[in-house]
Amino acid sequence: MSLLPLPLLDIRSNKHKPWIETEYQGIVMENDNTVLLNPPLFALDKDAPLHYAGEICGFRVHNGPSGSGSVQFEAVVLDRSTGEGLVRSKEPLDCESQREHSFTIQAYDCGEGPDGVNSKKSHKATVHVRVNDVNEFSPVFVERRYEASVPEGRLFDRIVRAEALDADCSPQYSQICFYDIITPNVPFAIDNDGNIKNTEPLDSKRQHVHTFWVTAFDCGKNRAQADAQVVVTVKPSCRPGWMGWTKRVEYTPGSGSIPLFPSLHLETCEETVWNIQATVELQTGHIGKGCDRDSYSDRSVRRLCGAVRGEVDLLPPPSPAANWTSALPTLPSSDSSLVFSFNGSNHVAVVPDTVVTGLSGDHFTLQLWMRRWGTNVQPAAAQSKTSRKEEETIVCSTVKNDDSFSHYSLSVHGCRLSLFYWPDVSAARPVKFLWKLEQVCDSEWHHLSLSVQFPSVTLYVDGVTFDPALIHDNGALPNPAPRQRMFIGACWGEMKYAGGYHGLLSGVTVRPGSVEPHSVVECLYACREGLDFGDLETLGSGMKVHVNPSQSVLVLEGDDIESFNRAVQQVTYRNSLRFATPGVRPLKLTTSLRCFSEESCLSLKPLEGYLVVLQPDAPQISLSGVGPHLARPAPEFEATRGVALFPELRIVCSLTHAVNTAAQGMEALMSDAVAHTLDGCEVQPLGEELDLEREELLVDMDVVRERGLDIINTTAYIAITGAESISVYEDVLRSVRYRLSGSSSRFERRFRLSCSEMNGRYTSNELTLEVNFLHSLDSMYHPSHLMASQQQFLHQHAGELGGHALPSLHRNSVVPGAATIIIMVCVAFLVIMVILGIYRIRSIHRRSEEARQAAKEGSGQWDDSALTIIVNPMESYESRLGMSADTAGDGEEEEEEEEEEEDVAESPDNANDDQRIIFKKEVRDGNARRY
Repeated sequence: MSLLPLPLLDIRSNKHKPWIETEYQGIVMENDNTVLLNPPLFALDKDAPLHYAGEICGFRVHNGPSGSGSVQFEAVVLDRSTGEGLVRSKEPLDCESQREHSFTIQAYDCGEGPDGVNSKKSHKATVHVRVNDVNEFSPVFVERRYEASVPEGRLFDRIVRAEALDADCSPQYSQICFYDIITPNVPFAIDNDGNIKNTEPLDSKRQHVHTFWVTAFDCGKNRAQADAQVVVTVKPSCRPGWMGWTKRVEYTPGSGSIPLFPSLHLETCEETVWNIQATVELQTGHIGKGCDRDSYSDRSVRRLCGAVRGEVDLLPPPSPAANWTSALPTLPSSDSSLVFSFNGSNHVAVVPDTVVTGLSGDHFTLQLWMRRWGTNVQPAAAQSKTSRKEEETIVCSTVKNDDSFSHYSLSVHGCRLSLFYWPDVSAARPVKFLWKLEQVCDSEWHHLSLSVQFPSVTLYVDGVTFDPALIHDNGALPNPAPRQRMFIGACWGEMKYAGGYHGLLSGVTVRPGSVEPHSVVECLYACREGLDFGDLETLGSGMKVHVNPSQSVLVLEGDDIESFNRAVQQVTYRNSLRFATPGVRPLKLTTSLRCFSEESCLSLKPLEGYLVVLQPDAPQISLSGVGPHLARPAPEFEATRGVALFPELRIVCSLTHAVNTAAQGMEALMSDAVAHTLDGCEVQPLGEELDLEREELLVDMDVVRERGLDIINTTAYIAITGAESISVYEDVLRSVRYRLSGSSSRFERRFRLSCSEMNGRYTSNELTLEVNFLHSLDSMYHPSHLMASQQQFLHQHAGELGGHALPSLHRNSVVPGAATIIIMVCVAFLVIMVILGIYRIRSIHRRSEEARQAAKEGSGQWDDSALTIIVNPMESYESRLGMSADTAGDGEEEEEEEEEEEDVAESPDNANDDQRIIFKKEVRDGNARRY
């Protein structure tokens, strides 16, 4: 058998590319470099088992997506024939630096010969390598010391949280698996999240501060490198709310402004709040018309506020000159105003035409105080639906303007106020101005000022302006009768009053002409007491303060506890009245809090207290400079100007207060003269009223008008009213003069002067002046004067003739002729008796002198043999009626003699007894001879 030679190897037989997987997942341990791939790295070549062409000579690593994978990793061939390979890192990897790596890899065969000619490469496969962590780090606490404060007596879910961190990259070793308290026997526990809580209520008295240590472990059971210290401070029990509240606050009149809550602060017990709102309410509804205002009459307050004169009072105090309010019921008021009550039916005031005549024109200002549903009036809820639908008329007026009539009515309906205005009832159409106001139906006092300058209307309620809604009422309306009339409290219907008003009214005035300035309206309403804030510049950021117009409600709002506490302490009460109304003003503090956690937010109860305004020092108004007697010749009183009654009057007002004397350690009373304002003085004749036919009181009306004062001059008194200074009242009172007519035969007249302020709240002393009229002798002997003087004598001394009936003589009665003659004869006889009595007295004095001379010569014995007493036989006044004046004088002389005899009998001077008895005996002898 012959051997055939073998064919030669084709060196160009490398036909196929190596093949590997398209993606590999690798794991390498931290601090190691061998990568375990899944699947394992094998490269296959279909050219196998050809030498070189079927063998794998190497792997190449290319950049991955990050572009850095080829630098850190390499791939080596473990077996060229099988194509097994190994991926490894060039240096140990750090998981904390980079946990995952990505790169691509290609396999190369050995080519067609040992020199690798014509070698082929596989496709690129992606390799993802994850670095496995090694627990090389231990936990580290974020803080080395944890502190917290808790109130005593409570259990908390978390007091403080301790936190530790681990630098390992894997969840297995980087997470803290649990914490532990390594200090034994402490009333605290810690959970796996580091939250520390107390296991029993803490007591600050038993232990104020608790200190203990805690440690942490990661999930690889590595303990923290350093333990942490926890310090828990136990505070005394905390109750959230206002601290330092004083229920009673006292205010001394004249103190200006005082803080209401000087030591008040809010304690939230560390509850985090983001909004605080406190409302302070001062309740003064029981004082006058809602607060302490000037205690003068409405007219005086208008003058003090600078209002233009010329207003007409539609509800004046009842008097003979203003009697249309006499039938209206009035209510007591703590201020000086007169409050009228209206029941909605028969309580209506009809203003006389003489008053309405001066109120024409379409420019006027109507002002009033109003309170609906006041005393003696049922609340709105108790009324029927029918009555609630009806408008209640306050003022209803029709006045004449030249040749036409205009009409307006001010009404309330529910919580609406309306002005119905008809400029010409015969031609123009009416217009209704409407306001929706809560003040109309809140049962409180409110001040309304309506300035009409048609077609413009301005309404001020409590000094605040409100704009109306215009309604052109084109419906069927009954035309008011072309007749001038004005009603208060209702309007007229067909047969009766309609639209009656339920409530209270006071100070209803109308001033025709230009409208009232806003500043005057604000002054009329302004309260002299109320809430205020100390210094707005000291408010912290985010703080807000709001006060309502009547200064009875103050609202504070803020977001910071400290700033809020400082603001509350600056809330003040002020009262600018020198003589504030004493009494109690209730106080209320309401607080609203908003927290980040609404469920656990604090809820505070309202605080209630009261402010006590103490009794002010009463002013002493002293009238002086006028003597108790004023005697002038009668002709001076009969002059045209009369005689001034109080030409040197002085009025002084002083305040008495206690002053501590350091030297003696005692309190003394000190009086200080103060500038003051009076509001009324009265001059009143005592006894019978003035007879205008014979006498009158005169006042300088120019001074009164210039000062804007009001005067009432009647036969019973002169009253001057209006708030003015003391000097003005002195000038006016010094001008008061008294005048007699030429036919008057008066001998005396008494007057009383008194002054007051605050509408009679404080009064002066009563100054009494007795005026004596000195008549001449010629006039005394004139028959008419004799008759008048005799009548005056009997009138003045009728009371002295006790037990004896005398005919009453009226000052206007006519005496018959016979009686006149008898009276004239008696008077003449009386004059003669007086002359004889004077002569007799002189003779008695002469005899007594002779008796003294005889006594000195030694005659010491008393001889009573010649003593004779003659008794007056006329023992009754009835038997001497025609000589009543003369016998009255003799009766007085006999009484004087009896009193003198008693004095002589009781005298201890025995040396002169004899002379006194002789003198009395001779006097009796002389009287007996006269009869």
